[in-house]
Amino acid sequence: MNNLNDPPQWNIHPNEDGREGSKWNYALLVPMLGLAAFRWIWTKESEKEMARAKLECRKKLENAQKDLETKYRDSITESRRTVAYLEIEIEKEKNRALSYRRALVSQGQKLVEERKLFDLEREQLIQEKNAAQKSGIAGALYKSYTVKEEEWQKKANSLLKEFEEALKDRQNIYCSLVAPRKERLELERNMLIKAITDPIAVELGIEADLVDIFKHDTYCAALTNTNKRRNGRLMWLYLKYWELAIDNKKFKKVERAITGNSDI
Repeated sequence: MNNLNDPPQWNIHPNEDGREGSKWNYALLVPMLGLAAFRWIWTKESEKEMARAKLECRKKLENAQKDLETKYRDSITESRRTVAYLEIEIEKEKNRALSYRRALVSQGQKLVEERKLFDLEREQLIQEKNAAQKSGIAGALYKSYTVKEEEWQKKANSLLKEFEEALKDRQNIYCSLVAPRKERLELERNMLIKAITDPIAVELGIEADLVDIFKHDTYCAALTNTNKRRNGRLMWLYLKYWELAIDNKKFKKVERAITGNSDI
C-alpha cells in the first residue's frame, strides 16, 4: 500500500540521490507563465479599450445633449416669435373689422338719408310732371327732356353694370387662395382709370367710392363658394347707392331743363 506521508516522486522534486529532477520538471511552467502574461496584457488592453469606449460614448451623449438643448432653445424662441406675430396680426384684423363696421354703419346712414331725399324729390317731380302734363306745350317739353335724360340714364346704368362685373371679378380674386395678387391690382387700376376718364363716372363721383371699397371691403364667403355675388359687402352698398344716384340725377336734370335753374 502507498504511504500517504511519502508520496511518489514528482518531477517538481529532486531525486533522492540529490540530483535534479527530470528535464520535464519545468516544462509546464513556461507556457503557464506565458499564458498568465498574455492574460494580464489582454486584461490591461481590454480595460484601456473599455475606458476609451466609455469616454467616446460620454462625449457623444454630451454632444447630443448640447444639440438637443440648442434645438429646444431655438424652438422656444421661434414659437415665441410666432405667437407675438400672430398676436399683432390678430390685433390688426380686429382694427380692420372695427373700421369696416364703422364704414358700413356710416354708409348705411348715408344711403338712408339719400333714399329719403330721393323719394322726396321724386314726389315733387311727379307733382310737377302732373302739373306740366295739364298743359300740352309743357307736357311735350317735359316729355322731350325726359327722353333725353332717359338716354343718359341708360348709358349710366350700362356703365354701372360694367363696374359691377369688374368689382365682382376683383372681389373673387381677392377671396381666392391661388389667384395672383397682380391680377386684382390690374383690375383695380383699370377701374380707377375709367372712373376718372368717363364723364358719367366723374359726375357720379365713383373714383372716391372705389378707393373706399378697395381699402375696406374684405368680406369673403366660404372657401367652397363659387357664386361671385356672395363675396363683398361694401361694394354692393355702393352699387345700390350709385343706382339711386343715377335715378336722382335723371330727375334733377329734367327739372333743371324745365325750370332753367342751374342751381338744382
